[in-house]
Amino acid sequence: MYNDIPPLDKRVGKRVRAYIDTLTKPPGSLGRLEALAIELAEMTGKPFPTVTPPGVIIFAADHGVTEEGVSAFPQNVTAQMVQNFLNGGAAINVFSRQIQAMFEIVDVGVAEDIESSELVQKKIRYGTANFSKQDAMTRREAETAIEVGYERAQAMIAKGIKCLIVGEMGIGNTTASSAILSVILNQNLDELVGIGTGISEEGRKIKQQVIERSIKARQPNPNDPLDVLSKVGGLEIAAMAGAMLAAAENRIPILVDGFICSTAAVIAKCIHPTAGDYMMIGHRSVEKGHSRIIRFLEKEPLLQLGLRLGEGSGAAVAFPILQSATNMLNEMATFQSAGISNKNEKRREGEF
Repeated sequence: MYNDIPPLDKRVGKRVRAYIDTLTKPPGSLGRLEALAIELAEMTGKPFPTVTPPGVIIFAADHGVTEEGVSAFPQNVTAQMVQNFLNGGAAINVFSRQIQAMFEIVDVGVAEDIESSELVQKKIRYGTANFSKQDAMTRREAETAIEVGYERAQAMIAKGIKCLIVGEMGIGNTTASSAILSVILNQNLDELVGIGTGISEEGRKIKQQVIERSIKARQPNPNDPLDVLSKVGGLEIAAMAGAMLAAAENRIPILVDGFICSTAAVIAKCIHPTAGDYMMIGHRSVEKGHSRIIRFLEKEPLLQLGLRLGEGSGAAVAFPILQSATNMLNEMATFQSAGISNKNEKRREGEF
């Protein structure tokens, strides 16, 4: 597991780059769509890649650190929102239906039991511990959460998905994400800690102080992502990282959402650097630390819409852009097939 992620297929990329220049348009005129088409070809190893159907997996878990008043919402909102997902009423439900995605919700650590045949029950523990007082979880629990994510993504890939979107639900998870990033990226917390679910500036400062105190007490090893996860992380963050590793192993493009999902992407890349080659960032979140993650991942977001919801929602909104890139490759005519003179042939003035 995690050791078989193949490198990008640069030879296919070169073929696709040359092919795009034969399509009935001026070279480079479709801008970033052309670059995305090449990236998707390199990821999949196919000159005519497809990203449909996409798969959306939502991982849900609670965070003991909410006891410290770091969120605008109480912990029981996690379970309430999971029920909303199950009822089809959340933003990610709406956008998943819009893109006709396979959809799954996985309980890896919600603090209460939720009875539903539609919910994948993989609870590792009833929420993490309050990491300002003790480690969030054991190392084995962090490993198990990664394995759950890996297995759920493998199962969805076996059903035929061609692009993976992961999302999360867990009150307190921007606090865990900020703690993880501060350790791994060696970044000042003031540059990472945002308003999360909508806390005040005073609340943001309290949140930052809690994280600072926790990191000092826990002393996570920045060179060991599992140690960081176990000491200040979250079960759903670990599971998302595992799902991304499975996608990369299978040459499935990963469309990454905002701040929390991107934190999981950082973990996945730290576990296996090649995993980062299979990631695209759906949007730039307004959550304070997201731009710093984007720089670390060396990506350029597809959208900037002022989003900060999470759930995988921004990635789902961005997905049609990937469809446009692949449809361009698969459906556009070439100059030759359309009987149109290209730029290397003599043309009358005013013609394309």
